[in-house]
Amino acid sequence: MTRLLHTMLRVGDLDRSLDFYTRVLGMKLLRRKDYPEGKFTLAFVGYGEESDTAVIELTHNWGVEKYELGTAYGHIALGVDDVYATVERIRAAGGKVVREPGPMKHGTTVLAFVEDPDGYRIELLGNR
Repeated sequence: MTRLLHTMLRVGDLDRSLDFYTRVLGMKLLRRKDYPEGKFTLAFVGYGEESDTAVIELTHNWGVEKYELGTAYGHIALGVDDVYATVERIRAAGGKVVREPGPMKHGTTVLAFVEDPDGYRIELLGNR
C-alpha cells in the first residue's frame, strides 16, 4: 500500500509555529524530537494519528529565523465544515486571514486563505 505520510515545512520559530498549528488551527502535536548533533528539531502536527492520516512536519533548523518561500510553493488545503465560521475563529485567535471567505473565482466553491507565521498559505475549503 502507498499513502501520503506528511508534508514538511521549514519554520523559523518552532514555538510560534506550534502555537499557530495547534491553538489557531486546532491540530494536535503528535511528536517532537530534537537532533542536537544535526542542530534541528522536528515536530509533527495533525488532526489524527500518523498511522491514519497525512500530517505536517515542522522542521526547525537551529539558528535559522527566516526562509525564502520561493515561487513554487502553493498552499496546504484543509476541509472545514463552515468556512465563514472557521475564518472568524482563526481571526479571533490572532490568525492572519489573507483572503476572506467567498466563492472561488470562476466557480462556486466557498474558500478562504490564512497564513501561518512563516508566510505559508493554508486554504480552507468547505467539506463536500
